Amino acid sequence: MKIVKSKKEITAFLKLLRKRAMGANPETEKAVKDILAGVRKNGDKAVIKYTSKFDRHELPLRISQTEIKRYAKKADKQAIKALELSTKRIWIFHEKQREKSWSFRKDGALLGQIIRPIERAGVYVPGGKASYPSTVLMNVIPAQVAGVKEIAVCVPAPMGKINPNVMAAIDLFGIKEVYRIGGAQAIGAMAYGTETIKRVDKVVGPGNIYVALAKKMVFGEVDIDMIAGPSEILIIADETANPAFVAADMLSQAEHDEMASSILITNSEGFINRVIHEIDRQLKSLKRKDIARKSLKRFGAIIKTKDISEAIDIANEIAPEHLEIMTENLEKDVELIKNAGAVFLGQWTPEPLGDYSAGPNHTLPTGGTARFSSPLGVYDFIKRTSLLRFDKKGFMRLAETVEAIADAEGLEAHANTIRIRKKGA
Repeated sequence: MKIVKSKKEITAFLKLLRKRAMGANPETEKAVKDILAGVRKNGDKAVIKYTSKFDRHELPLRISQTEIKRYAKKADKQAIKALELSTKRIWIFHEKQREKSWSFRKDGALLGQIIRPIERAGVYVPGGKASYPSTVLMNVIPAQVAGVKEIAVCVPAPMGKINPNVMAAIDLFGIKEVYRIGGAQAIGAMAYGTETIKRVDKVVGPGNIYVALAKKMVFGEVDIDMIAGPSEILIIADETANPAFVAADMLSQAEHDEMASSILITNSEGFINRVIHEIDRQLKSLKRKDIARKSLKRFGAIIKTKDISEAIDIANEIAPEHLEIMTENLEKDVELIKNAGAVFLGQWTPEPLGDYSAGPNHTLPTGGTARFSSPLGVYDFIKRTSLLRFDKKGFMRLAETVEAIADAEGLEAHANTIRIRKKGA
């Protein structure tokens, strides 16, 4: 893990983070393009071919209702209770995001917006190195709250195996359309449609670099939520923070994978030493310590600043996925935060609360994209349609204005729609 103090070192580390977020190599991009082209051209045949190659099974693409129920019964009972409680909290939070159609009248015109859900969404649930039932909750709940009628779920099944906890989460929401496919071929199947899988309007859900690239490439054919990169956490802390808590929270991200980034920014030299000691101590007992150690070595850092104000400036430049603030004046400090996917305030609000059960969505912008994008929400599953209705009086009020602009742009037919109506008025 890097200890960064000088401005030169800070600049170099920020450059490293930006490079990390830049994406894949040309070989990986070509592989994804070829897979998508195959799925677009050959449909089920291509999906079956790539599933056999990468996941090493030739089971039916669709998981039957009977299978879903059978897998769900094998799920951990305590995990199911936890998922049910989390569902209630996540649902309540997302209901606050509902939008309604609206309109108003002005000068002989009715103007407004029609708010309607998209018809069909595709949810990708990772199933490679680990399986994530929480992904089901965070992607399905906002879609159902929005009113999406059809939801298709794709879950990779390496060697044909499916995680029971994931199936229990799917069963919890009554999802009937589930497919045991993963990778770029799953994204292609949902985006283009095949003989078995009906095309969706939007693809959501996290995945590896192949999934992320595939989502990027199908954007325009369908909508996507975001192109999510490796997980990341940034913690701003001063002497009042508990070093054991800070170390634990950094490790919670480092254990995700070798590309994850864990950063502490503090104004205290003594605090740095205490956190390093805690990281070394806690790391020894982690099952995924090898992954966490590699992550910390590659993209972990502790940045020493002269004060918390400078720490906040650096945090705003990084625009982290997860930002924790553990400072004496955290209410004041949070007002200065401009860019972050989610902000966790105080020592009793560790990031994993947001991952699972707090309520807000855990699908967050990564790689600095919090500068311009937002967490997944109900608003991602709706369409806004503009509504216009003019009476004759309202039309006449705007006729000359519209005609003048159309003439200025050289669009004669546009202007004629106005002139013809004026003549017949």
